[in-house]
Amino acid sequence: MRVSLDEAVARLKNGEVVAIPTETVYGLAADASNDAALRQVYAVKQRPMDNPLIVHIADANQVPDWATEFPPLAQKLTQAFWPGPFTLVLPAKESVSRIVRGNQPTVALRVPSHPVALQLLKQSGLALAAPSANKFTQLSPTTAAHVSAGLGEQVAVLDGGACKVGIESTIVSVEGDDWRMLRLGMINEAAIEAVAGKPALEIQHNLTNDLPKVPGQHLLHYSPKTPIKLFESRPALVSFARTSPQKCAALLVGEIGNSNNLPGCNYVNLPVDAEKFAELLYSSLHALDNLGVELLLVELPPNAPEWLAILDRLGRAAHPK
Repeated sequence: MRVSLDEAVARLKNGEVVAIPTETVYGLAADASNDAALRQVYAVKQRPMDNPLIVHIADANQVPDWATEFPPLAQKLTQAFWPGPFTLVLPAKESVSRIVRGNQPTVALRVPSHPVALQLLKQSGLALAAPSANKFTQLSPTTAAHVSAGLGEQVAVLDGGACKVGIESTIVSVEGDDWRMLRLGMINEAAIEAVAGKPALEIQHNLTNDLPKVPGQHLLHYSPKTPIKLFESRPALVSFARTSPQKCAALLVGEIGNSNNLPGCNYVNLPVDAEKFAELLYSSLHALDNLGVELLLVELPPNAPEWLAILDRLGRAAHPK
């Protein structure tokens, strides 16, 4: 169900949920200070209640409303990356809903760069918790049509067109003068290190329970209904596709070349450009998922720093259900 900006504002102020566009993916938004509305988000998504939500705010001046600390390093990072696909995790004020922070002592904050999302935040005067507008662990939506297909026509959707970044935001925690990478995104570690002036603290495996819990870290995540099989080379994918008894479709990276490089099934090919690939990734997987095949074959992109967030999403999408 499509709604106007004014209707979206009215619904959100009335404690309802509305799917909204951001530059990353569509989010299922609710007033971040309304516990009943927040519970609706978890219920619609079928998301565990201990999985915190990202709070979307209109500008960095609102950070002190939510966090007990806003250290100089965090301020530098927000000046560099907000508005944009960058989420900052800080110690939460006691007044912040335990539902929005998943019972964690921290809160995740972001200023989106999508013009419709910013207009909604400013016009409503609300801070909006807005996890991806899909069922838990499923493929994130990057168009209004994806939201309706995944959650049903009864969910109100503010249509802002196709998302330009295409995958979820980078998440970083800041503690004093130090920072940690908690979720990979299209703002990569090198870009953050250049602003911070220091590398991220390494995450020790035996200390992971002490780290802030953040969205998108389930082993199975960002997943279409059709199982995915990953391939490190085009020849391996083509050989499998031509001999598999299963009905397949494929996602290829880069130029097709001659017919020897074709898998002999329906396919989509995306450019060898990390930003464009990310923008089109989820919409391509949605399209392939709708073909009704038994298996999706995905050629992996290069293993390089600018591709790490994409490789993370593909690895989780292909995790056994």
